Amino acid sequence: MVKTGGMEFFCYHRDRPGSLALREELGEEHWSYLDRYGAELIARGPTFDGETLTGSVHIVALPDPAAARAFAFDEPGYQAGAYRDVLIRRWRNELGRTMWEFPGGRTGGNRYLVLGLGEPKPAEDDFSAPSEKDELIAYGPLLSDDGTTWLGTAALLMAPDPDTARAALGAAEHTAIEVHDWEFDGRR
Repeated sequence: MVKTGGMEFFCYHRDRPGSLALREELGEEHWSYLDRYGAELIARGPTFDGETLTGSVHIVALPDPAAARAFAFDEPGYQAGAYRDVLIRRWRNELGRTMWEFPGGRTGGNRYLVLGLGEPKPAEDDFSAPSEKDELIAYGPLLSDDGTTWLGTAALLMAPDPDTARAALGAAEHTAIEVHDWEFDGRR
């Protein structure tokens, strides 16, 4: 189970085009770095466009926004220039579990990262996951650093196809929705 002290953060490192060789070269450094955060990780794994690696997702419990920025920017791949940008947002774990506790297991089915971005609005304490939770691996709102403003939603889920994954967020409240192939990953 993840440590519950502090806050939860969603970090998405997007690959710089042509950085695959560098990412592969830094593989063991990346894993060793993440091993230091084993108890704090809620979810993690790479994103793809077909067979092409496009990024890396980490959802992690840390003491504060400064610690989240340090986590994201001290990562060896970021330090070496493998990523073109990093999205870091406070996040709230609406499922109350880690991906390793997902009843659907580590394999089988198509898995996706779905990011929905919306017009900023006051964060609601009653934000909750959709009633159909069986396919959700991780789900929660993307929030401002102080947690008072809703900026969007991030979900890791299993779905038959990208359109079904996209529909899990509800288009009405999101002005833009991204869907990325995602792979359940981690050395637990």
